[in-house]
Amino acid sequence: MDTNKIKKGLGRGLSSLIGETKVEININKVSISDLVSNKFQPRKLFDKDSLEELTNSIKERGIIQPIIVRKSSDDNSKYEIIAGERRWLAAQKAGLHEIPVVITDVDDLKSLEFAIVENVQRNDLNAIEEARGYKRLIEEFSYDQEKVAQFIGKSRSHIANFLRLLGLPKTVLKLIETKKISPGHAKILVGLSNAEFVANKIVEKKLSVRQAENFVKIFKTKKQSTKLSKDTNIKNLEFSITKKIGLNVLIKNKKNNTGSIAFEYKDFDQLNKIIDIIKSNY
Repeated sequence: MDTNKIKKGLGRGLSSLIGETKVEININKVSISDLVSNKFQPRKLFDKDSLEELTNSIKERGIIQPIIVRKSSDDNSKYEIIAGERRWLAAQKAGLHEIPVVITDVDDLKSLEFAIVENVQRNDLNAIEEARGYKRLIEEFSYDQEKVAQFIGKSRSHIANFLRLLGLPKTVLKLIETKKISPGHAKILVGLSNAEFVANKIVEKKLSVRQAENFVKIFKTKKQSTKLSKDTNIKNLEFSITKKIGLNVLIKNKKNNTGSIAFEYKDFDQLNKIIDIIKSNY
């Protein structure tokens, strides 16, 4: 793909993308059973209520905007959907047998571009689907963040922020995918060691983005104050023992001078070392 053709902004849209491809047939009707899903489709979840509304609309007025397809590389008798999978699903639910299509001759990269642009234009993707779409452009088609940003019409920081979401725990990703927490909430969770805990609190307490930000600040302050509150003598004792035996030591001392001491070991050899030290001295 010639990078000179990339224009900033989604205004370039699907019609512009079509203009860069070889169109075999302007508009044709094909059997609904001759269509298969786009293997590059970034969208995995389809809102049931929204799909039902589209189904009712298609029952009343039919499909106004044709679906964009290409010949399937897996089955030459089928057409792979590039843009319009939601319309295809709704048409099936509406009981249609044929649907209008525009047949194009495009490669895998262009197919992924079509799918991403259509879904981003319509705000159909959740934040994780959008991020995974960007990741595919980068990993499978050698895009960099700047090129993705230029193509999609978003800032580079937008692309970077969405890609960072993919580093969150799987349970948190699921909450974002199902829209139980918003992209605004998700950005707050990036980089937190307790992201799963905070995410569950956001859902449980129905926290706004601002409230979630304040919650994280309070939590960090408490954690920091807990660390700072440890007595200097205790800290020095921990350091002294750690240095002597070569294992991390944590001492918890209460106000009445009761508490506990913990030795951290990472394998059986280190555990045996602790046991030998105790046995040889007591």
